[in-house]
Amino acid sequence: MVTIDNFNFKGLRAIVRVDFNVPLDKKTFEVTDDTRIRGALPTINKILNDGGSCILMSHLGRPDGVPQEKYSLKHVIPVLSKHLGREVKFADDCVGESAKQLAGSLKPGEVLLLENVRFYLEEEGKPKLPEGVSDEEKKAAKEEMKKRQKEFTAKLASLADCYVNDAFGTAHRAHASTTLIAAHFPGKSMFGYLIEAELKAMDKVLHAPDHPFTAIMGGAKVSDKIMVIERMLEKVDNLIIGGGMTYTFIKAQGGKIGKSLCEEDKLDVALQILEKAKAKGVKVYLPVDAVNGDAFDANANTSVTKVNETPDGWMGLDIGPETIALFSGVIKKSKTILWNGPMGVFEFEKFAAGTSAIAKAIAEATAAGAFSLVGGGDSVAAVNKNKLADKISYVSTGGGAMLEYIEGKELPGIKAIRG
Repeated sequence: MVTIDNFNFKGLRAIVRVDFNVPLDKKTFEVTDDTRIRGALPTINKILNDGGSCILMSHLGRPDGVPQEKYSLKHVIPVLSKHLGREVKFADDCVGESAKQLAGSLKPGEVLLLENVRFYLEEEGKPKLPEGVSDEEKKAAKEEMKKRQKEFTAKLASLADCYVNDAFGTAHRAHASTTLIAAHFPGKSMFGYLIEAELKAMDKVLHAPDHPFTAIMGGAKVSDKIMVIERMLEKVDNLIIGGGMTYTFIKAQGGKIGKSLCEEDKLDVALQILEKAKAKGVKVYLPVDAVNGDAFDANANTSVTKVNETPDGWMGLDIGPETIALFSGVIKKSKTILWNGPMGVFEFEKFAAGTSAIAKAIAEATAAGAFSLVGGGDSVAAVNKNKLADKISYVSTGGGAMLEYIEGKELPGIKAIRG
């Protein structure tokens, strides 16, 4: 693996793609969760301790090429400066005059943060097109954007002597700052510590798991997880399914699901997954009971029933107590655990118990010697809410990137450096 451990940054300016896409308070624009900022610190400190300087670039939100106050990266400077124990300079444009001047005068040990790279459409390389344009015009616009993206990437690259990608959360995007820029630094492009740790954790789960190996898949839709589930069937001993996708499986088997979420066009797929699992000797665990709500609402009335006996007009919004006991038992006997996706509507307190229980069971299994990898927004939120992050072997920073890597897809940001 091409990592910064094997590189000396003395006297060099390193341009580092970090993931500072952090949540901000809507009124004050203060950072409300600094996990991603803290995740970048080991890489930044290695470069500075070597005697190099750091130029940090990131996106924040989806500004679609329009500079906006609420998406400005200047809001992360107080937190970043505090963690680094030094002043962080800020360029109010990622490729403009201020970026050029500040990067050019950067001294060893100094840190410069560039403004949001997504204030330029060239970062993502997608032209904005009005409705009703012809195919010819679309083609011409794409060609023009390709040219502009090339120029934009060259401007970013001109600020530095080497490139470090430490933004796993965007490694599945072929953007200027995550992928294209690497070509400007042959032999001087590498992964930071965060990406290195992500890849090691996922490679352990995919290529060297201890058994029994249990994958826990939650979330709303089967369609979002089909590829991951199919890949996991080649590797796991147990597959636990929860969340909204449960009901596609339950209906496919003839159960009553009331108003629960269901992908009618995926009933056959659900049955095929169960058949494939059986053929491969993988044990599939579906919920046996559920906490139902009479509305999709934080204050809904609740009832607990068998998962395949949801009353008319009600919907399953969390796993029930019997299921929590069943799933927890399987998890605690496991030696490798992969978890992606909540067991219920975790953002509503009344329907959060199942997801929290899974987080706690994984922490217990980890304490007993299992290797656990957790990724995906709600799963990570459940781990953090229950203060269990330090009791999980690895908490991934990239939900989408993690899923694509597990599916076996080549991530552009990884390929650009690994080759």
